[in-house]
Amino acid sequence: MSAEACDVVVIGGGPAGSTAAALLARRGLGVLEKVRALGVFKRGADFEADNERGYNTFAFDRALGKSPPHAYQVWRQDFDRMLYAHARECGADTREGHEAISIEQRSPRDSCLEVRTDEGRGYRIEARYVVDASGRDAFIAARRRLRRKNAQHQSAAIFGHFRGADVRPGEDAGNISMYRFEHGWMWMIPLPDGVMSVGAVCWPDYLKQRRGRTLEFLLETLRRNPALWQRMRRAELIGNEVRVTGNYSYDSSSMGGPGWVLIGDAFAFIDPVFSSGVYLAMSGAEQAARVVDAALREPAAESSLLRRLEKRQRAGMERFSFFIYRFNEPVMRDMFRHPRNALKLEQSVISMLAGDLFDTPRVLWRLQLFKLVYGILALRDWRRWRSGHRDRLAQARAQFTGGNTPLDKV
Repeated sequence: MSAEACDVVVIGGGPAGSTAAALLARRGLGVLEKVRALGVFKRGADFEADNERGYNTFAFDRALGKSPPHAYQVWRQDFDRMLYAHARECGADTREGHEAISIEQRSPRDSCLEVRTDEGRGYRIEARYVVDASGRDAFIAARRRLRRKNAQHQSAAIFGHFRGADVRPGEDAGNISMYRFEHGWMWMIPLPDGVMSVGAVCWPDYLKQRRGRTLEFLLETLRRNPALWQRMRRAELIGNEVRVTGNYSYDSSSMGGPGWVLIGDAFAFIDPVFSSGVYLAMSGAEQAARVVDAALREPAAESSLLRRLEKRQRAGMERFSFFIYRFNEPVMRDMFRHPRNALKLEQSVISMLAGDLFDTPRVLWRLQLFKLVYGILALRDWRRWRSGHRDRLAQARAQFTGGNTPLDKV
């Protein structure tokens, strides 16, 4: 069977894959203007607090550096379709319903992929470079045995879409709201058309207790936080559909090698608490596209380019993960409930939430200082810190076996 030849094949059509394909097709130029029409205006993120309102808003317009002053809450399927169509408009050869089955790398610039269509037709593609954006399927990482469970963090989630939930008043109406409970944390995310995504990220051992009572278990969980439940008093679940997903945290031992690179969830995923996944996927895809283009032009530079790319991505993930790992521990919980902006530390956290993780020195040194303050407070309250730390590590060893993204219809 003859094979089609191309310079680069991108496996996956999600945010990472579509971004990489568009940027490679346009040699690094990409514009995403259509997102404004897709989503709900998001001014910032709300966290529970001991004040009159019951929450603090970490508004993006207070961020240091050049972070955008707002974001948008979007339907992922619409956002993904927009990015996929944009890649096609940029000149990428996009193929829906085509699945990569196997890969054989015969040399650093000669990889052969076996592909099967939804209709059952098979064919081969020969590529000089392979960009794996296959998400949690981790096409290359699974075959090269690169994937690693995160030994420090593990979580599972249960959630649904509702109509009739209360939004925040005024300009905060589009904000994500985050709440804590004894087994994890909960979210309320306003989406287009009056829909609210509501769910809980929790320890795997807690979610195992549902035992088939999926809807009842979700509602029982949401009742554990009175402030959230108050906003749900008129809400109705859409379509009687509740989703459960587990085993969030993992990474790969290597991000790339001669002729291949992993981006997005195909490389690593931490936790959805700060909505970091799509941002890290797209920013990583942008950097990876530059590396692939440069490596094809100057193969001798590939190794050093890949090392710098991986170092950069891991540094960004580490800055997120410091907060994520400790988000539900007592010391971090108190710091978010009673934020202080001495030396603009609160603003540096807002910058982190807005995705400024890589290139702004006045953000990065303040995030390091925040870690120091956290350490001092943990030492002052070391018994509570030790208890929370032990609980987290114990849960990181747990395994949720309910499947990755099953849909439970109740």
